[in-house]
Amino acid sequence: MSKLWAYFLTGEEKAMLKLEEAKKYLRVDSNDEDDLIQQELDAAESLVASVLRKDSLADVSSPITVVAVLYALAYLNEHREEADHHALTITLRNLLFGERDPKF
Repeated sequence: MSKLWAYFLTGEEKAMLKLEEAKKYLRVDSNDEDDLIQQELDAAESLVASVLRKDSLADVSSPITVVAVLYALAYLNEHREEADHHALTITLRNLLFGERDPKF
């Protein structure tokens, strides 16, 4: 089993990733920015769900979706001050093109 599968839903129906998994991915050891990272994680999951044309990611089980959430999280965390949300959305659309619902 790949390490990527370890990031899947582990009991919480609302979130695909837990805060601790996100912090591990971002290589953050302290608890100083937990609130900010949680907000970024929520935003990343919401953005990916929007690109996929889904209400939530609770029923999504594709590895590429997890990769997309982690990419969006890392992008939002790294570019806190000057994030280009349009460019991020375009990148996510390209990444998730095969996974998107054809209609809402």
